[in-house]
Amino acid sequence: MDINNLIAELISYGMDKKLICPDDKVYSTNKILEFFKVNDYTEPDKAVLDNFKNAPRSLSLILDDLIKYANENGLLESDTITYKDLFDTAIMGLITPPPSVVRPIFKSLYEKSPKEATDFYYSFSKATNYIRTDRIAKDEKWITSTEFGDLDITINLSKPEKDPRDIAAAGKAKKSGYPSCLLCLENEGYAGHFSHPARQNHRVIPITLDKEQYYLQYSPYVYYNEHCIIFNEKHTPMKINKSTMKKLLSFVELFPHYTAGSNADLPIVGGSILSHDHFQGGGYEFPMVRAPYEKEFTVNGYEDIHSGIIKWPMSTIRLQGKSIDRIVELADYILTSWRSYTDKKAYILSETNNTPHNTITPIARSRKISEDETLFEIDLVLRNNITTDEHPLGLYHPHANYHHIKKENIGLIEVMGLAVLPARLKKEMAALEKAIISKENLYNQKDIISHIDWAMKFLPKYGYKVQYVENNVAKVTSIPENFSQEGLHKIIQNEIGFVFAGVLEDAGVYKRNKDGKEAFLRFINSL
Repeated sequence: MDINNLIAELISYGMDKKLICPDDKVYSTNKILEFFKVNDYTEPDKAVLDNFKNAPRSLSLILDDLIKYANENGLLESDTITYKDLFDTAIMGLITPPPSVVRPIFKSLYEKSPKEATDFYYSFSKATNYIRTDRIAKDEKWITSTEFGDLDITINLSKPEKDPRDIAAAGKAKKSGYPSCLLCLENEGYAGHFSHPARQNHRVIPITLDKEQYYLQYSPYVYYNEHCIIFNEKHTPMKINKSTMKKLLSFVELFPHYTAGSNADLPIVGGSILSHDHFQGGGYEFPMVRAPYEKEFTVNGYEDIHSGIIKWPMSTIRLQGKSIDRIVELADYILTSWRSYTDKKAYILSETNNTPHNTITPIARSRKISEDETLFEIDLVLRNNITTDEHPLGLYHPHANYHHIKKENIGLIEVMGLAVLPARLKKEMAALEKAIISKENLYNQKDIISHIDWAMKFLPKYGYKVQYVENNVAKVTSIPENFSQEGLHKIIQNEIGFVFAGVLEDAGVYKRNKDGKEAFLRFINSL
């Protein structure tokens, strides 16, 4: 393993991706030599350099070899995932241009086209390995057709499992309060440490929303195309209010090819980081955007706003109009009304013991209706985080019968129709398929015991005969004549998609039955 070749190959990659300009080639080479403690360097001959240009390897392979070299030469503290990530991010930080270079390029391109600017920035974020494309490629993805249209399902395999050595070390690691969280501006260029990811290759773009300073970045583990995060310059708690609506609609006015939404601002129905005000968006058409109006209505004084309930598993009001300010006014009125709304018959309680329960998940987008006209749109998803003895994790949260597939909070991304399911499912579904094909008793496999009742219910629909004695026997006794392993895999994927649709219905405050629809209209009429 020739370190000269590896360094030259990385430099060649950096120049090809325009991370290193020709004037900085020698400078960048020397910074990498310093990092690897190499005092003597001979650039490879022309044939080798030409090969780097004409038949380039993927960045992940180059970094893997550099890490192997570091490990073999005592430069890597440990060969766990955490230490490797800290190390290869530090390498990439050496060839990532500073914010003072990146931001003017974005600004210049934005003046031509917002999409050109974000195309550059997204490509840049992948080129610097801030977005680890090799890991994202491992995610399993499919589409399930439901009564609400096609839902997008993903099993998230991007985030590597923690090495037991990392888990043990994390318990001993000294805690740091800088940066305050993973979203803070101070992450830009931060070296990181054992309990905080390295960010030397991280660059953010300043934007102004409703007269406040925000920054645009991409998620390092993108769940969908151009998955971006828009975060407040200040480490301030999330809050859904009138200004939130204005900021979301202002963002899609600045970037009309993107959508933008916010997690709710209460536990259970909110996102994972409620301590730092932020939104999420991206260049992706979520299933929700295709949901049609199911019941249209007009709010007095807002006749210019097209309002209605959409056909979606979660209780959602959609507002459309040409004026952002007018949409914001109506959205704020609906939010304020919902915050204090109680309907005991429908078990909607605005608060208990002075603890508020009602909030919304707002999602904004724009639609170009002609060369000169744009229609702005915001979906207001009604949320309530009350818990009960029967549902201690939340009444409007995935119920226990679905926890074998999805137990986590239903946040913004799931609300819009994209399931982000835990990595454990890949292994568990493979074990389930194997047990079905071999006609083995499913109770013999501890990894799939939680899936038994579900599997025994759906398999007969597809011609599988089963023997099911709860807590004792659960197995397939006969397989259909047209069986194929690929077909079984697709069946299981579809059934997971149907579970996700059920999870979204659980999270809906108004159920999609006669009583639920009548209760929803009681709130609409109260407006």
